[in-house]
Amino acid sequence: MDIVAAQDRPNTAAEAIGIQESLRGLVDLEDRCPQEIVTVTGLDVAYDEASGLIAAAAVTLDADFRVVEERTVVSEVSFPYEPGLFAFRELPLLLEALRALEHTPDLLVCDGHGLAHPRRFGLACHVGVVTGVPTLGVGKTRFIGEHGEPGRERGAREPLLDGGEVVGMVLRTQDAVKPVYVSVGHKISLDNACRQVLRLCPAFRQPETTRHADRLARDALKEAIAA
Repeated sequence: MDIVAAQDRPNTAAEAIGIQESLRGLVDLEDRCPQEIVTVTGLDVAYDEASGLIAAAAVTLDADFRVVEERTVVSEVSFPYEPGLFAFRELPLLLEALRALEHTPDLLVCDGHGLAHPRRFGLACHVGVVTGVPTLGVGKTRFIGEHGEPGRERGAREPLLDGGEVVGMVLRTQDAVKPVYVSVGHKISLDNACRQVLRLCPAFRQPETTRHADRLARDALKEAIAA
């Protein structure tokens, strides 16, 4: 896939915020996805605080959730922890893993937020803008905003509001389990993002893409530490 210059390695928090501010206007909130989404790549990272290592994984699944290809990258953490700037710790390695894929997927799914971010430019937005691939974010916990409690049945949802603006959707992916937080990254509507997340969650709370990427990142990190 063609990945533009990412501006992903700022030296300070102020520089990082400036990058987010300069790129957020490029986010496309309309559906630019293929009519039939077949291949979906999940992105996730794993950290080891003791060694200072981070492992990133990109895993592409087909419509039957079979692995098409997978890539991992392990390196030292290069950006400090800063609320709202988490993408700058993860983005360089995630992009490296994506560059190593032989095929461009129809959709990217990030373990994190997109529009549901104080500056409306979370990890999923950043990944989407620099790759040009339709991208959405699925967060396990709320980062910003307020919402009502969705019904207990699969598919129940409530809008996530921040300052009166809808920045995401609180979505129940399985009956009576904790909901997830879905937000647009790039080139996909919120309604379509929710449809895709439900399709990717046939049996568990998290999308199959995220589950595969999480395992792969953890395994890569363990191997790196052992070596």
